[in-house]
Amino acid sequence: MRAALVAEYRKLVTTRMWWVLLIALAAYLAFIGGVMGFSLTVAPQPEDGTAMLEGAELAAAVYSLVNAVGYVFPLVIGSLAMTMEFRHQTITQSLLVEPRRSVFLGAKLLVTVPLGLLYGLVATVAVVGVAGPLLEVAGDGAFLTDGRVLQVILLGVVVSALWAVIGVAFGSVLTNQVAAIVVILAFTQFVEPIARLGLGAFDATEGVARFLPGAAADGLMGASFFAAFGGGESDLLPRWAALLVLLAYAGGLALVGRLTTLRRDIG
Repeated sequence: MRAALVAEYRKLVTTRMWWVLLIALAAYLAFIGGVMGFSLTVAPQPEDGTAMLEGAELAAAVYSLVNAVGYVFPLVIGSLAMTMEFRHQTITQSLLVEPRRSVFLGAKLLVTVPLGLLYGLVATVAVVGVAGPLLEVAGDGAFLTDGRVLQVILLGVVVSALWAVIGVAFGSVLTNQVAAIVVILAFTQFVEPIARLGLGAFDATEGVARFLPGAAADGLMGASFFAAFGGGESDLLPRWAALLVLLAYAGGLALVGRLTTLRRDIG
């Protein structure tokens, strides 16, 4: 396993894509954090009686943007770690070096954990670094010493690592790189947000929305920007249940990939 981990690590760090996406993530999250921090503090607030979050609740919701809008980046880089093997036809050589396909897949999953943590750390610094001063100066405070807010911030980093792992598992199922990226973008930007709104609109289905991957990640963090500002879904899953749901997504996709893509002859 150690040799497989070293090999997979070298594959990741010797490509430019991981740091290009990392820079894009930092810029995007800093921009979104600044926009939301400004709009919720400096910009005029509605006078129609609309309930607005305040204090630590507002800070936690803003910092949860790391997952609400940033999770697409670790998900994409995770999928690229697998789909690049098929796009560049290196999968054959990789399996010659490590013929045990379960070990090969396991190494892919494990090696993306530190990369996902790095993505989460950079995303968190970008959001908190820009939105925090705005909340401190123009709002009720940044609440960076509040225990609950700190949990949201720290767990946002953990959630990013889980997204990278889920990305690898998804890439093992859908190995076409272009198709995988299109599906990820469509799901994260359109399908799930619409599903969360639609399912949350009815009493009979509002509980189902909590088990969607993005909502489960919000539950693990303990805060949801989507729910706080019009998401419409019911209360988040407890952290232990949310973690199990995300692990189930990762494990289920990895199992499907192992039993389909990595079971076939590859040449």
